[in-house]
Amino acid sequence: MTPRQIELVRTTFAIVEPIADTAASLFYARLFELDPSLRELFPSDLTAQRRNLMQTLTVVVRGLDRLDTIVPAVEALGRRHGGYGVRSEDFETIGAALLDTLAGALGPTFTTETRAAWAAAYGLLASVMDGAMDQASSAA
Repeated sequence: MTPRQIELVRTTFAIVEPIADTAASLFYARLFELDPSLRELFPSDLTAQRRNLMQTLTVVVRGLDRLDTIVPAVEALGRRHGGYGVRSEDFETIGAALLDTLAGALGPTFTTETRAAWAAAYGLLASVMDGAMDQASSAA
């Protein structure tokens, strides 16, 4: 990611942080709208899940310029998600739900450039997680 993309992600995430639980609720609503079959992978009460999502995003956003410090945690997250039943193809749906959520939360602040920056950040995260899932399933 470029320094400009990192700056855009951090600046817009700072706008989302104060409404973290609302944003997380919107994310899961959109995710299940895009693919209702994913609902079965989650507990009925999403309170802890929403908090975990926002905590993970916080760690990733803060570490975008120090990827070596966050990659091990993201890999571990990928291995756990594989164990939960997440499939490689689900990452596309998850990314779409994230971008849709950000567009709704940020309104006109979510420019084409900002969308591209978030897509790059998510693509990086998803790639690391998916790679870890593949390694875990190969080792099993």
